[in-house]
Amino acid sequence: MQGLRLYKAEKLCSRTAVNQLFEQGHSAIAFPLRMVYRLHDPDGEASARFLITIPKKKIRHAVGRVLLRRRVREAYRLCRRTLLHPALEQAGLGADIAFVYLDKEPASYHTIESRLRQLLTRVAQAAQSQNTLNS
Repeated sequence: MQGLRLYKAEKLCSRTAVNQLFEQGHSAIAFPLRMVYRLHDPDGEASARFLITIPKKKIRHAVGRVLLRRRVREAYRLCRRTLLHPALEQAGLGADIAFVYLDKEPASYHTIESRLRQLLTRVAQAAQSQNTLNS
């Protein structure tokens, strides 16, 4: 997979994978985003799969939820190649990641992007530390 495009294989769709992610995953918060991630052996094409959740309880209108989902997806699309994929490939691991929006007000794209960069850096560091433990 090349380029900045998001492929279907990069979306976390499997119910069992989502359940494993929330049961066995690690959590990190960079307000207004909470990230739950699980590192595992790579299986298939995508080294990282993601999921975005905007709770209806926090953002009542569907238009607002769609706007925030697009902002988070765009920030992830642009940041994953430089921050996440090199660390996962070097460690020989895959990652399942869920982003949960926490705030009651929509945040700007720049805020979401900066917080998402912080969170992806944490996953990259966790992958590198797990790689050094396994070596």
